[in-house]
Amino acid sequence: MVDHAFADLTLAALYDRLNPWGPGDDFYLGLVREARSVLDIGCGTGQLLRRARAEGHDGRLMGLDPAPAMLVQARRARPDVEWVLGDMRTRLWDGEFDLAVMTGHAFQELVGDEEIRHCLRGARAALGDGGRFVFETRNPAARAWERWTPDRVYEITAGDGTPVRVWYDVHGSGLSEGRVRFTETYDGDAWKAPQVCPGVLRFLDRESLEGFLAEAGLTVVEQYGDWGREPVTPASPEIITVARPA
Repeated sequence: MVDHAFADLTLAALYDRLNPWGPGDDFYLGLVREARSVLDIGCGTGQLLRRARAEGHDGRLMGLDPAPAMLVQARRARPDVEWVLGDMRTRLWDGEFDLAVMTGHAFQELVGDEEIRHCLRGARAALGDGGRFVFETRNPAARAWERWTPDRVYEITAGDGTPVRVWYDVHGSGLSEGRVRFTETYDGDAWKAPQVCPGVLRFLDRESLEGFLAEAGLTVVEQYGDWGREPVTPASPEIITVARPA
């Protein structure tokens, strides 16, 4: 779901198993195929750019992530992609990319207003003429956090073949001041004890998103409610935003 936990090498090695390729990845891969230069902000293990390079994309591909353990996984798989440690507060580019993306709900990990502003200003600065910034956030009206309960246990297989169980537990009543606080628990048969990782996600509605984007000099050109590019409705699981420099 999120990568708060994945600063740990053991957990980072599980990320792709917990987050297998899906319709959202297909959506972004289609965009990457059309762009000569791509910046993936919060790239994690770099699944998207790794797949693009493996398919033959010969342009500039750069993945940015603040978690060293995630980039270890990325570099092992594709050393022919630029993998950069940091975030949009510490790394800046000037008009170098045709496309910037944030996938896997990474945008929701920007929980403070200033974090959001820094990221959006950085994404705007990184785009060249005609560039696009594309990202998704869960639609707060769909109340996804109500399904993040400890009885929903996900089981994956670690690299050594042993099972690992993962579950989520939301704190309090759920959404509070636009944020959901929760814990992720990982429990492996070969582990001495479970690993419990706290997390916070920010949920923004369309109006709030557009306000932050406009402040950063970005304008919304398209928004979708799901990976099939249907319109956003109160029941839509996602708010998928395509923005360009204003």
